[in-house]
Amino acid sequence: MKHLNRTLDQLAIGESGVIESFTDPVMSLKLVEMGCVPGEPVLMDSVAPLGDPIAVMVCGYKLSLRRTEAASIVLRPLR
Repeated sequence: MKHLNRTLDQLAIGESGVIESFTDPVMSLKLVEMGCVPGEPVLMDSVAPLGDPIAVMVCGYKLSLRRTEAASIVLRPLR
């Protein structure tokens, strides 16, 4: 069975994945500075009432991201 990679904005609350890569090289610099580095597990924590922004747990802290930022983070499933 083939697993398709998803982006961070596609996770439901409580789902998690591992950061695989980024689709936007400029945005990736900002995200890496905030702790979103490839190989790091990430958990969808909460979503604002209107759907944006979202809050994720990464590197032991809660990080708030716009959905457009989260859409640039490609995840692979946790094993």
